[in-house]
Amino acid sequence: MKKALLAATAVASAVAASLVAAPLASASGWDRHDRSAVPFTEATVTAGADGSFTLRWKARGTDRVEIKANGKVVAKGGSQGSAVVAGLPAADRQWFDFKPGRGQGLRLADRLIKLDGTANFRDAGGYRTSTGQWVRMGEIYRSDALDKLTENDLAKLQRLRVRTVFDLRMEDERTKAADKVPTGATYVVADVFAGSGSFQTMPRTPDEAVKAMVDAERAMVSGAGGKKAYTQVFEGIERDRSRSVLFHCTAGKDRTGWAGAALLTALGVPRETVEADYLASNDYRKAANDAILSHLPAQQAAVYKPLLDVRPEYLNAGYDEVKVKYGSFDRYLKDGLGIDARELKELKKDLLVG
Repeated sequence: MKKALLAATAVASAVAASLVAAPLASASGWDRHDRSAVPFTEATVTAGADGSFTLRWKARGTDRVEIKANGKVVAKGGSQGSAVVAGLPAADRQWFDFKPGRGQGLRLADRLIKLDGTANFRDAGGYRTSTGQWVRMGEIYRSDALDKLTENDLAKLQRLRVRTVFDLRMEDERTKAADKVPTGATYVVADVFAGSGSFQTMPRTPDEAVKAMVDAERAMVSGAGGKKAYTQVFEGIERDRSRSVLFHCTAGKDRTGWAGAALLTALGVPRETVEADYLASNDYRKAANDAILSHLPAQQAAVYKPLLDVRPEYLNAGYDEVKVKYGSFDRYLKDGLGIDARELKELKKDLLVG
């Protein structure tokens, strides 16, 4: 999106009234070629509004699972189970160590990072790959705009080791709503739509709005700005071993959404899991989006809604563009983003458990 289109998501960030429940930090499914050392096929942490946490798990080849928080056992059970944990001390982020009777364990947390100044700041990890490995949590974060972060928010991000911030927004967005970044973090401009002459006018119908979003997704893949920006992000993630890395745009759903989808796909996370993570922005941003639409005349709201949504056809347009322009996702990584097989192997070694 450009200018008028991006105004919709900029407004959405401004009026966000509350945070919604976080999607589960999980992934499921098992491939018969799975040789992972991690026996968990599912493991989830879900924070409740009352401060409790619901834990669920499934593990193969073990009859015992023990879960610790802050070094103390808070739940235990068999190869499949669930538990509600309450009364834990306040923390920036509550971590749980899932320990199976045999095999490698997992360290998981609720996906949402609760901040006063954002609605869609979340962990990009916690998903299971098609080979049974898991994407580490606490390494890569994705978010909406950072211009409304409070001092407490910034201190929290510093404690969470946010070391590098990639700003995927355009120049006018960066000027009107300049990022606030934690002390010591490196700020990098990675403008996805730099140099693009498209998306200058506001769509007049819902169909035009959908088409604009689809076209924008395609441009993220094959446009010069998109290729350069996502190369910066991938290289920054691969290079920065001190972690954590954060990438964001205005609403944290489109340009950020493709960055997250591309990273998870590169790491081997199944397409259906990637899509679920992408679509989760609809849940995180529901309060903000509903507030915008409720103040618009019905006809105008019908045009705005596709701009505020994330939809499967938007993400699919990105994958379709990859296929048309590059033939395969591996070729997109290599020829589009300059990530060769050696670098991809190192990225997986660094970010995957199992």
